[in-house]
Amino acid sequence: MNQTQKKREKLVTYFCCSLVYLKFLASLVMSLLRLQPINGISQLSPFPHKKRPLLLRPQALPSRTQRIMEGVSVGGEVGGAGGVYSYEALKRLDKLWSSICSSQEVDQKPQQIVSTIPGLFGSSGLADRAEGSYDVLVCGGTLGIFVATALCSRGLRVAIVERNVLKGREQEWNISRKELLELVEVGVLEKDDIERATAVKFNPNRCGFERKGDIWVSDILNLGVSPEKLIEIVKTRFISLGGVIFEQCSVSCINVYEDAAVLKLSGDRILSSRLIIDAMGNFSPVVKQIRGGRKPDGVCLVVGTCARGFKTNSNSDVIFSSSSIKKVGDSKAQLFWEAFPAGSGPLDRTTYMFTYVEPQPGSPKLEELLEEYWDLMPEYQGVSLDNLEILRVIYGIFPTYRESPLPASFNRVLQFGDASGIQSPVSFGGFGSLTRHLGRLSAGIHEAIDGDYLDSYNLSLLNPYMPNLSASWLFQRAMSAKKQSNVPADFINELLYSNFSCMQRLGDPVLRPFLQDVVQFGPLSKTLGLVMLTNPQIIPSIFKQVGVPVLVDWSRHFVGLGYYTFLSTFADPIVRPLVHTLPSKMSFQLKRHLEAWKYGAGLDYKL
Repeated sequence: MNQTQKKREKLVTYFCCSLVYLKFLASLVMSLLRLQPINGISQLSPFPHKKRPLLLRPQALPSRTQRIMEGVSVGGEVGGAGGVYSYEALKRLDKLWSSICSSQEVDQKPQQIVSTIPGLFGSSGLADRAEGSYDVLVCGGTLGIFVATALCSRGLRVAIVERNVLKGREQEWNISRKELLELVEVGVLEKDDIERATAVKFNPNRCGFERKGDIWVSDILNLGVSPEKLIEIVKTRFISLGGVIFEQCSVSCINVYEDAAVLKLSGDRILSSRLIIDAMGNFSPVVKQIRGGRKPDGVCLVVGTCARGFKTNSNSDVIFSSSSIKKVGDSKAQLFWEAFPAGSGPLDRTTYMFTYVEPQPGSPKLEELLEEYWDLMPEYQGVSLDNLEILRVIYGIFPTYRESPLPASFNRVLQFGDASGIQSPVSFGGFGSLTRHLGRLSAGIHEAIDGDYLDSYNLSLLNPYMPNLSASWLFQRAMSAKKQSNVPADFINELLYSNFSCMQRLGDPVLRPFLQDVVQFGPLSKTLGLVMLTNPQIIPSIFKQVGVPVLVDWSRHFVGLGYYTFLSTFADPIVRPLVHTLPSKMSFQLKRHLEAWKYGAGLDYKL
């Protein structure tokens, strides 16, 4: 090979190496500009044995919600709605909410928590392994502690199973004194306990709608009760009555035998009882099994804060709307407010923003609502966020079903509280609903255990059809923004103001029961009649907003409400004397029917 040829080959080699090196430099520069991992480096890289550097995409800046929540000190999680406050818990709940919205009419097949086992538990060979045998086992302690204590005071052997430590959340429950006195009547509290548990009192209370005027009432949701103190008081009383609490124990499964209901806990622990009460709330796995994983018919999404720094803090908002329908995320929402003084300090105030939605793709997430909340709350309360110290951020999902209350589907298993669906689909007030029905339910459960009427039919009489509860569905639908609607953006505010104005004109016998989640035939008929007379032009928009099928279905419950009112008013006095003349089982069933008429017509409510 001559000298010229060797020089030519060297030039070609240098040229190829230069191209490879230039390619590497170009790739490096482009990666730096794009802030992406370096890709496409030639296998002829001069450093094949070294790891190539990775330049990652910059992470998205944290949302305002994340920044605020991560700057707030939070304690440990407790059971019940609103018992957690962290940003991580918010993301978990939003993930659950997204799965509910994205699912079809029926979600994936739920886990089978409850199984019916033929034969007797006593002869199954497992009886010797049971840690204890009780009359009643209550699963879920946050609201379950109340029914457990009421049953204990009647002489039953009761135990509570709670997956966390049994304690109340920091955030107060807002309620009226009248409702707390119902806990005294059933032996859960003493009168002095009400004062000990009450963190703050305030009056008056406002119902207002966007630039249409305000309606003021007194002694409605005007007490802020500390769940932490209240549950501690009831817990002490429960233990003093002989009650037993199993804390930090998760329910694994429930086996129903002919003579017992057996609860299996994590760690292969076993408890037996005559009856199991499911008080595990809206997302109870037992309820999910009974409903077959069906998605809720409606949901109330709630976000808010307890904050320090409010100058005016002596009254409350029971319901307030400061705007017409707004776009939140990919959906429309009618936003409502509640605001109450907090017991943690004279300048502390709890402010909730909530909306009613149908669970479907595109429904707003809780974090999206919170982002809207940071924008709207300062104007609503007349205070800058910069002047507030956020003590905690509050959020929750409250699902509900048209087919409520939920009848018993298994022998020896009964739903209670939020798990039963007995709360109003408008207020979702689980604690207020509990106080109203606790006397009826504790008496009926005691009688069912005493007479061994623990089959699903007789237990279902304790959670009967209640037309006033079903009639409330129309109100929730009327207050929900629709994606496609031909009604004006301020229609919901106009409708609500018309209704509340008419109720105010009709007086306390009409307005006060409604504000405390009690729908009655007479007051409802008067209100609807007065609305039609004073604001007839709103009627076509009502049909457009809720739809004819919903109105037809509601009419059925409205007629049922009138029928139950007639039965409780006129048939009850005739039939009731027969209760003590009938055999025990028939007497038990007749009492439950009389109660269904009374409570289903809302006639248990007294001013």
